[in-house]
Amino acid sequence: MTSVPDTDAAGRVLSADGTPLKQSLNRALRRQKLRALALIAPLLIFVLVSFVAPILDMLFRSVENQLISDNLPQTVVILEDWDPNSGELPSEAVFEAFAGDLQIAISKKVHTRIGSRLNYEKPGISSLFRKAGRQVKKWDIPNDGPYKEKFADLNKGFADIEVWRTIKTYSGAYTNGYFLNSIDMQKGADGAEARPENEQIYITLFIRTLIMSLAITSLCILLGYPVAWILANLPSRTANLLMILVLLPFWTSLLVRTSAWKVMLQDQGVVNEVLVWIGLVADDSRLALINNQTGTIIAMTHILLPFMILPLYSVMQTISPTYLRAAKSLGATDWTAFWRVYFPQSIPGIGAGSILVFILSIGYYITPELVGGTKGVFISNRIAFHILSSLNWGLAAALGTILLVVVMALYWAYDKIVGIDNVKLG
Repeated sequence: MTSVPDTDAAGRVLSADGTPLKQSLNRALRRQKLRALALIAPLLIFVLVSFVAPILDMLFRSVENQLISDNLPQTVVILEDWDPNSGELPSEAVFEAFAGDLQIAISKKVHTRIGSRLNYEKPGISSLFRKAGRQVKKWDIPNDGPYKEKFADLNKGFADIEVWRTIKTYSGAYTNGYFLNSIDMQKGADGAEARPENEQIYITLFIRTLIMSLAITSLCILLGYPVAWILANLPSRTANLLMILVLLPFWTSLLVRTSAWKVMLQDQGVVNEVLVWIGLVADDSRLALINNQTGTIIAMTHILLPFMILPLYSVMQTISPTYLRAAKSLGATDWTAFWRVYFPQSIPGIGAGSILVFILSIGYYITPELVGGTKGVFISNRIAFHILSSLNWGLAAALGTILLVVVMALYWAYDKIVGIDNVKLG
């Protein structure tokens, strides 16, 4: 006889402990989900702290501008009523408020930071704030006026309308100025305007970065595909030995490999010496292979080539050689069998390798810095410069944000055209 499950008064099936079966199942599923969450919690926390949080901080720094509004509060409020196009300096009330705010900023030791922030927009302001810091802290405010004359006597830069225009323009708590600078524009009195032509470098760098990254990716495909095909079709023992040569660059410092290329590509380097020795190049017409785009492409192609070979090799290993034999038995030539049967099955490896190489190359800055000169550097080199040298983190964050958006847009376009599901690592 079959047993009838226990039910309550409402007709619900009960479990062995007397609770409704549905409720008992839900409780068991919740416990299972909590255990799974506990297992992945360390990894999740690591990703949030080391990846998500820095990206969010970068996005915030690209628009944050609270330094001026927080430390020159009275000046910012009174300066709102001043018209920079009037041709006259701000009123005495502005200078008096500025003296009071600056004295407090000096006591907090942030006046030099304010000057450095404004110096990004108008060179020379940093020295104004630094020199003013030595004198303004001695003033008896508000009894030492008139302050317009005192600031002019302190430094004639304070009598420059452009200085006060810059302070007013960048006095908001948040700004789009960093993003405007990233696309070779600037905030003017009447809104966004183009920067002087001799200062327009970022659009050129973005275009150069994309074009050279695509060129490096294409060269890696052309060079890596035959190597991966040979490795995939050799006996396992031989393929494993040759794979060591592919992996060898990973065991060598990136700086060492880049420096080696710098030695090889120079005018008196190995490459030019060999070309001269075999007679392909005249001694007085040596090739310019260093400190230009050519040097960057050669060095980065060599460095990133393993990232193309490995995905291709792992995918090609899964392609059965019987497919080619079947195609040939049906009358296909070697080329037709390869192009119609083998190549389409290797496309997922090409996609995976291309994504790896392109994303890595677009963010490289050590190799272009060493072998690229002025014509072969990437936008990442300017980002590194603003982070490490000029300390203009806002502009670096804006450039990084634009680069992130460009990469995500290209990734989205790749997904729509090819389909990210078709990308395989083997």
